[in-house]
This record gives sequence, C-alpha cells and structure tokens, in this order.
Amino acid sequence: MTVPNFPNHIPVMPNEVLSLMDLNPQGKYVDGTCGLGGHAEIILSGLSKNGFLLGLDVDKDAIGICRKRLNNFKTNFQIEKKSYAEMSNILETLDIGQVDGILLDLGLSSLQLDSKSRGFSFKETSHLDMRFDQDSNVDAANLINKSSESEIADIIYYYGEERRSRSIAKKIFQNRPINKVDQLVEILKKCTPPHKRNKTLARVFQSFRIVVNKELDNLSSFLENYLSCLKIGGKIIIISFHSLEDRIVKRSFKKSSKEGLIDIITKKPIIASEDERIKNSRSKSAKLRCAVKL
Repeated sequence: MTVPNFPNHIPVMPNEVLSLMDLNPQGKYVDGTCGLGGHAEIILSGLSKNGFLLGLDVDKDAIGICRKRLNNFKTNFQIEKKSYAEMSNILETLDIGQVDGILLDLGLSSLQLDSKSRGFSFKETSHLDMRFDQDSNVDAANLINKSSESEIADIIYYYGEERRSRSIAKKIFQNRPINKVDQLVEILKKCTPPHKRNKTLARVFQSFRIVVNKELDNLSSFLENYLSCLKIGGKIIIISFHSLEDRIVKRSFKKSSKEGLIDIITKKPIIASEDERIKNSRSKSAKLRCAVKL
C-alpha cells in the first residue's frame, strides 16, 4: 500500500505502522492519539467500507482539524473527545467490542508545538498553559505557582531527568508568580550554563507538561487495561518520544510476555530511518514498539 502524502503534517514512521498493523480491510481499529489525523488517514485508506476506525483525542483544536481532514471517511470513522486511558470504557459504551489493532503516538503534536498561544514551546512568549485538554482546570502556571519548592524540584528531577533540579526549583520558587513562557525561560537562563541551556529548557518544559497532562499516569492506566480491548491476534503499536515513556511500555510488554498474554514483535524498538529523520525532525527521538495479543 502507498502511504499518502500529508501537507503540513507528517506522521511518524507511517510505513512501519502500516506494515506491523497488517490491516484487515474489514477490521476495527483505534487510534488513541488521533491528533491531526495523519496515522488515522493511513489506516482508513486501507479499510473497506465495512472497516471502522475510532479516533480518540483530548485536544479540541486537533479534533476539529481531524474531522475536516477525514470527512470523506465519515461513514467508517468516529472521533471522540476522550483520553486513550479510558479506552476500555469507551469501547463498551459505544458498543464497539474488541478491536483488531490499537495505535498510540505519544507526546506533542505539531499543532501543539507550533502554536503561539499554547505554551508548549520555550521559544514563545505566551501564557504558561501546556494543556492537551483545554477544558482541564490545571495548567503549567497553576502547577508552578501552587507547588512547594521541593515539589517543583521533584517534578523537574523525575519527569525531566534534570540533575540540577534543586537549584532550578529554588530560582523558580524565588521568582513566583510565573505566568508566561518568557518569564520561566529567563529564570532558567540565569541559573543554567549557556552550553546547557537548550537541553535544560527542554527537560524542564517536558517535566511540567508531563505532570499537567498526567501523561505517565494515563499511559500506565492504559497498559493495565488495553488487552481487554484487543481481539486474539490484535496488534498494539506504541510510539514514544522519551525514555520515561519507552521504559514504561518496555516493562509492561515484558511482563505481559512472561505471562503468556502477548508476543512482542519488536524485540528492540524500531527507530525512524535516516531519511525520515532528515525530512521529519520530530521522528528523531521516536521509538516504536509492537506486540500481538495471544
């Protein structure tokens, strides 16, 4: 099957996803992180009129774009504003039953990262938001301004894997309230050596984003329940973008494999080809793991 070309949005490892998913044209699938619909369009293009894809996402901006993009597939595509962590309940509520394959493409979408008002990029001057779900009550500014110094340090250390978390947290705590991206960036610049700034900025922003969106909690919750959503022989594909996510997926797959529940297809994670990494910078840190339910 030829992978369609998507203007302005390039899904990560599309050929690998198609090959590993090995679509049943009449099958039922879930894209748990539908985003702008790049992977969803690939899957839908491989389904017959009797096939079905359920898309899930919590970002209402992305959902609006995805609906328009996939309008031609509306007879066998449905998207819901829900977290993939709730997948088992959603499939039951919608009376879909078990599915033939599930895809998760974790982390930021290009829409979120490129937005000048969402606060995901440390190159912007917007409000410190960082919420995937704009209807959520807690954004990054709330988190920073209401947490204790030790809590901020722990967030940066455990979710950003930043060794200088204590000194950074002290500076943040001393300069509160912090409500805008550029405020936080200036504080971080003052307490970070120039040659380490970009990596430190990325780690700190990642740490707050993960906690605001409960990313690791949602992933862990999903991994406890996804097998009930899959048919025997159904595939699970998860694309992660940092070691914290990949570690959780790896350990879960290993445990389920030892229990005889799944067969791990990717003994080592698949990474994007050199050509893809050049064309799509987002793919550089991506790791894909796949398993099949026994």
